[in-house]
Amino acid sequence: MTEIYGKKATRYGFGDALVELGEKDDKIFVLGADTAASVSIDGFQKKFPDRFINVGIAETNLIGVAAGLAVAGFTPFAATYGVFASGRPWEQIRTTVCYSNLNVKIGGSHSGLMVGPDGATHQALEEIAIMRCLPKMTLIVPCDYIETKKATAACAYIDGPVYIRYGRETVPIITKDDSPFEIGKADILRDGKDIAIMACGTMVYEAQMAADILAKEGIKARVINIHTIKPIDEKVIIDAAKDCGAIVTAEEHQIFAGFGSAVAEVIVRNYPVPMEFVGVNDRFGESGQPYDLIEKFGLKDVNIAQAAKKAMRRKGS
Repeated sequence: MTEIYGKKATRYGFGDALVELGEKDDKIFVLGADTAASVSIDGFQKKFPDRFINVGIAETNLIGVAAGLAVAGFTPFAATYGVFASGRPWEQIRTTVCYSNLNVKIGGSHSGLMVGPDGATHQALEEIAIMRCLPKMTLIVPCDYIETKKATAACAYIDGPVYIRYGRETVPIITKDDSPFEIGKADILRDGKDIAIMACGTMVYEAQMAADILAKEGIKARVINIHTIKPIDEKVIIDAAKDCGAIVTAEEHQIFAGFGSAVAEVIVRNYPVPMEFVGVNDRFGESGQPYDLIEKFGLKDVNIAQAAKKAMRRKGS
């Protein structure tokens, strides 16, 4: 059975990690775009005001200033709502940051449907696609508060651009302080050989719950938390394809060009098996309560379990 160790929003993991980084390293800078409290960087702002810059609602400038700080030898973290952190300054991220391989870390908060009442304009459902296509970009989608904290700390000390996708809503904590975390290495949370369920972000919890549902029917699912989408852990994906013979991916993001597509690219090149994709199916979000939207858009554990059984039926066909 899936164990839960409390509940907390992933944005707080990002903010808490930044404060700890700031205490240890005076090269850490944080930049915001008039959303400091919302994206949980206000703790750093209060403790280290001389290393915090608010550029206002000007996301292209947010990335430009961060790039300048990186050139000067600092490690800047630029954070705002994910839809604005990734979409508005995409050209600056591409040409100024990635092309020059600058040491800029971008925090995309309020990702996915669970922004809730803010509606479609603020529900970032495309950042995995538009960030993972950029050369030199590392892309991390942690599953809970603890993993977000670890991911933020870890990315401070790797060279080059990083995008971290995290959320606003309170979500279950399913990892522990001593749980493994390494950028680029997926974690097998539960073993099984009937079906492999691969998930990122908030959907890791739903994947675990789906495995509980399947277990009641005698189906043993392997659950894999693929928190790093680029570089993706090809070995764990290929091994799962060989051992389980079918795969389901789950993401709080568009199905097209997202996490599932990244997994499929590995599968089709190395060991093709039946796959099913759980995610947002080519539509914009809408206003509503966070978990009501997750249910309405078919991103619940029951949907993953249904997709798993569908993929299993196609084994050997």
